[in-house]
Amino acid sequence: MQGIDYMIIDLHSVPGGGMIKRTQLEQQIMVNIGVPSVDKYAAKVEKLGGKIVVPKEAVTGMGYFAIRKDTENNTFGI
Repeated sequence: MQGIDYMIIDLHSVPGGGMIKRTQLEQQIMVNIGVPSVDKYAAKVEKLGGKIVVPKEAVTGMGYFAIRKDTENNTFGI
């Protein structure tokens, strides 16, 4: 994630989460959900009416992530 101030939180030597520095004062907290396949779950979110906020992107040393918005306007990462 180039250009993003991101910190990985390790739990017993295993990545357990992360934090991104806010870029705007009104920026809300966003939950990230671990899934076995970003592609599969991103497609499922869209099929159920969710929207793309950030397309699938690589996270160095961890895998991939995508940001979606559900039908109630909640933003979340997978």
